[in-house]
Amino acid sequence: MMPGPYLETRMYRRIKPATAGQAKPDAVAVFLTAKTKTPPAGLPQTDEVKALLARATTSLDAGKVHPLYHGKAKPGLTLVVGLGDKAKLSADTLRQAAAAALRALDTAKAKSVQLVTDALPAKLANETAGNALADGMTLANFTFDAYHGRTKRPDKPSKPIDLSVQLPAAELRGFKRGLKVAEGSDTARTLACTPPNVANPKYVANYCKNLAKKSGLKCSVIDQTKAKQLGMGGLLAVGAGGSTPPCMVILEWAPAGTAKDAPVLLVGKGVTFDTGGYSLKPDGGKGMKYDKCGAMNVIGAMQAIANLKLKRRVVGIVGLAENMIDTHAYRVDDIITFGNGVTCEITNTDAEGRLVLADCLAYGTKTYKPAAVVDYATLTGGVVVALGKKIAGVWCNDTKLLRALEKAGETAGEPVWQLPLNDDYRKMMQAKHADLHNSAPVREAHPIQGAAFLSYFVGTDAPKNMPTTPWAHVDIAGTSNTDGCTLMEKGPTGFGVRLTVELIAGM
Repeated sequence: MMPGPYLETRMYRRIKPATAGQAKPDAVAVFLTAKTKTPPAGLPQTDEVKALLARATTSLDAGKVHPLYHGKAKPGLTLVVGLGDKAKLSADTLRQAAAAALRALDTAKAKSVQLVTDALPAKLANETAGNALADGMTLANFTFDAYHGRTKRPDKPSKPIDLSVQLPAAELRGFKRGLKVAEGSDTARTLACTPPNVANPKYVANYCKNLAKKSGLKCSVIDQTKAKQLGMGGLLAVGAGGSTPPCMVILEWAPAGTAKDAPVLLVGKGVTFDTGGYSLKPDGGKGMKYDKCGAMNVIGAMQAIANLKLKRRVVGIVGLAENMIDTHAYRVDDIITFGNGVTCEITNTDAEGRLVLADCLAYGTKTYKPAAVVDYATLTGGVVVALGKKIAGVWCNDTKLLRALEKAGETAGEPVWQLPLNDDYRKMMQAKHADLHNSAPVREAHPIQGAAFLSYFVGTDAPKNMPTTPWAHVDIAGTSNTDGCTLMEKGPTGFGVRLTVELIAGM
């Protein structure tokens, strides 16, 4: 039996705040901006340090790390960590510098570190700095090697060590918060990495049940039988050929006094593997285990929201299905009916994510009557062409919600960029033999087509008019995974977890 996902294979098993009265650290990491001339407190007043600062225009570029070794006495290692130009310094710069410092600490096998950030400007002081430091260190810390076999893992591997982090009290508060959010990001990334022969719809549903017990969330599952009773033709069609039946998982967070409040509804696309169906992908779907990232990020965000005990009622819904080829699989030219009665002619079985999301949105908005809705999906290749892999596309019908998303994205280092949506685009999705087709006969405005299709499923007014329920669709096809960057190794990014936490916290 294949092992389940676990996090003990990271560089450090755990990054944790130091306890009161802890002994001297193994290492000190001093973060400095370029052009620093005088060695600050905590930095040895040696010729080596003075020479380093003398060439600070290059030696202290953002993310550059200089290890200074002092022998066996503690601290035996000082890391001089560059932050670059002070005028350009941002939380993202600090995240990248913290990630670089973490890698250097791992190389030195340090078990404890004191972080010195006296050089930071006021806008990045205290909890903001602590949160960014936790972001950078934990994002860099993640690896996934649970499935390495005999050639890559010795018979008795040594367990990774913990890293204890010392910070001033104000920064430590932000650091602790960042660690809780990181747990959610790690969950999302671990589930995303887990291969499709393990992480099928049934597996993810069971994972959510166990997570709910540990986190204080309420979990319910709409199985295939219930989905048929509710007329969820989109979810059922996509999952018809899967190795396990499709399902819909609902996670609820309702802190004391909020049970009757209109919740924020989070919706995620969870296609656990996407072959493209009969509209088969040319490469057979290599990498399409990541087509579940929208749903995994909603799961991770719900975990973080519960761990932080945010004072807002939130409901997370994820639609889980495998898009496979089988005698029972859905076909091009099929016409299906969704839970809200809208019909759809299938013109492309590889435009499947919107079919799953449609039933989630229709059911979620009807059942919970949310104050706002945000959905996340690896929906279109077109958004990657438009925005690349650093910024997610967002379509939003409400200015207040859009501004909140933009602010949350800026704070979290997960930026979004608005793309247009109006009735002209909605008309592109109208079909001759059904209400809609899932892919228009033209490729123009391809990422907008996906948002236009989904606009028919948000609230009772949506089939006829643009939804009035505040709603945002976030296409993370470009940002959901990386080929490797300064913050993290190649693989899933968890994009959307930190963004969502900041959004809910701001509400």
